[in-house]
Amino acid sequence: MVEFLNLLTNISALSIILFLVGIVLIAIELFEPGFGFFGVFGIISLIVCIFITAQTVIQGIILTAVFFVIVLIMLLIFLNFITKGRLPKKLVLHDAETADEGFTGSFDAAHLYGKEGVLSTACRPAGIAEIGGARYDVVSRGEFIEKGVGVVVIEGDGNRVVVKAV
Repeated sequence: MVEFLNLLTNISALSIILFLVGIVLIAIELFEPGFGFFGVFGIISLIVCIFITAQTVIQGIILTAVFFVIVLIMLLIFLNFITKGRLPKKLVLHDAETADEGFTGSFDAAHLYGKEGVLSTACRPAGIAEIGGARYDVVSRGEFIEKGVGVVVIEGDGNRVVVKAV
């Protein structure tokens, strides 16, 4: 208890500023996709704050270890909530886009069956063809087809467009 009170007397304005900056940076990281600048510098700021506040290097290492154990426990609790489906409502997207609103989940190439076009690039066996005024990624059945050759769609499955030379 005495060591804890001694630790509190070591708190300076710089350590308070570093702590607040670290918390703010980590809070910003929560709203930014990925793990990047804000998260890294937030953690560095918190660790530097711990070492400035600590009286010895050993105490700084111990406090940093305790800090990471607490973060790990919080992460495990959060993961427990995720697996049980009990997340805050703002973290879960409840609205779904529909086809009526213009959303298409994937391209369906079935409507291209039998249509003809011209290769914009060589097809070896993948390339690009212009079919009906639009450009499509196409594949052949393994054969090489030169650029500029006319092709016909022989298969359209999902987003896969298979062509052969005309």
